[in-house]
Amino acid sequence: MTSGWHWFIALFTILNIAACLWLIVWTSRQGDTSKGAMDTLDHSWDGDLRERNNPLPRWWLFLFVGTIIWGFGYLAWYPGLGAFEGVGNWSQVSQYEAERERVDAVYQQKFATLAAMDYDALQNHSESMEIAGRLYGANCATCHGSDARGATGFPNLADDEWIWGGTAAAITHTIVNGRVAAMPAWGPALGDDGVKATVAYVKSLAGKPHDAALAATGEAHYKTMCIACHGADGKGMQVLGAPNLTDDVWLYGSDDDVLTETIANGRNGNMPAHGNFLSTEEIKLLTAYVMRLAGPTTASTGGR
Repeated sequence: MTSGWHWFIALFTILNIAACLWLIVWTSRQGDTSKGAMDTLDHSWDGDLRERNNPLPRWWLFLFVGTIIWGFGYLAWYPGLGAFEGVGNWSQVSQYEAERERVDAVYQQKFATLAAMDYDALQNHSESMEIAGRLYGANCATCHGSDARGATGFPNLADDEWIWGGTAAAITHTIVNGRVAAMPAWGPALGDDGVKATVAYVKSLAGKPHDAALAATGEAHYKTMCIACHGADGKGMQVLGAPNLTDDVWLYGSDDDVLTETIANGRNGNMPAHGNFLSTEEIKLLTAYVMRLAGPTTASTGGR
C-alpha cells in the first residue's frame, strides 16, 4: 500500500468514526425536556395527535459512545488503519505461527514417545495406527485411495506386491524422496508388428492367453529391449522400479490395448517426495502404517 492510500484510508476511517460520535452528541441535545417543556415535531394527526421529539435514554447513548471508544482502541491495537500495523503487532501470520508452534510442541511430545518404538510395536499400537491413519488420509489417500487399494497407475498398498521394495528402509525412502518410474517408449524402435509381438510375449510370461507364434517373435524383442530392467525371467528389479511381469498384478491393466500403449509409448510414474513437509516421526508412523496395510513382507518384486 502506498503512503498516499495509507493516509487516505486512515484519515477517512477516523473522520467517519468521529462524525458518528459528533452525531450522537448533537442528537442527544435535541428535544431537551428537562425543564418540563414539551418538544414536538411539526407532525399532527386528527388535529391533536402529535409526535414528540424525545432524546434517547442516557444509558443507551453511553452504549453508543462506549462502542466508539472501543472501536478507536481496537484500531490502535490491531492493524485497521491503512498500513498501520497496530501497537499490538498482531497479524494473521504471527497468530498462525504461534498456534503452529503450540501444536508442534504437543505433537513433538507425543511423537517422541512413539518414535522410540520399533516398527512391529508401532503396527500393534492402536493409538499410533490411528494417528498414522490420519496422516495417510491427509497425504496419501488422494492417489492410493481411502482403502489403500490404489487405482489405474497408482499401486495397491494393501497387498504384498512391491515395485520398489517392501522393507521399512525401502518404504521410508519412497515416502521421503518419492519415486520416478520411467518406462521407455519402444514403439519407434519396434514398429507396430514388433509391439504386437512383444505384447504377446509379455502375456505369455504372465500365463495369459496369447498367440504362441507372435510370442516367439516377441521373445527376441524382449531380450533386446526389456531384459535389462525386467530381467531374463521377467520378475523385475526393485532397485530400478521395474515390475514383475510374471504375476497377475497390473498397475495400468493387462488387456491388449493397454499393453500396446505401455510398450509403444512408455509410462512415467511419479510419486512425489514428502520428506520436505513431514517430520521424521510422521514418516516413521506412515512407514509402519503401510507395512501393516500390506501384511507380512515378501520377496515379491511385483506391482504392475
